[in-house]
Amino acid sequence: MSASTNNETILLFDGVCNLCNGAVQFIIKRDNKAKFKFAALQSDAGQALLKEFNLPTDAFESFVLIHQNQPYQQSDAALRVAKLLGGFWELFYVFIVFPRFVRDGLYRMVANSRYKLFGRTESCMIPTPELKARFL
Repeated sequence: MSASTNNETILLFDGVCNLCNGAVQFIIKRDNKAKFKFAALQSDAGQALLKEFNLPTDAFESFVLIHQNQPYQQSDAALRVAKLLGGFWELFYVFIVFPRFVRDGLYRMVANSRYKLFGRTESCMIPTPELKARFL
């Protein structure tokens, strides 16, 4: 499945990160229109999308949002997710006015300590049968 041919909104995430899995669950619960599809960065689909957009295939410190055939990483991805969720969450997009180096610096501080703070699993999350269609 190619994001560039389907024009889907896809979130690639670290499949063994508890914080990342929690973020995916958070988004699923608030994505009433099922706009988002998901794939672990480590999965075949995730790796193919990273290659398609010329992104590193061995760096799992950032989730990647692919929206309108454009990849976004780190704070840009997080803020765009909030904007796409709409409602109250869209208010967080105001932080886009801060310089990227500041936003990404904060993002990297959390990303670099995510396993220590939130733990990790041995394998990628397995979606429930109801959610399986939303995972690549």
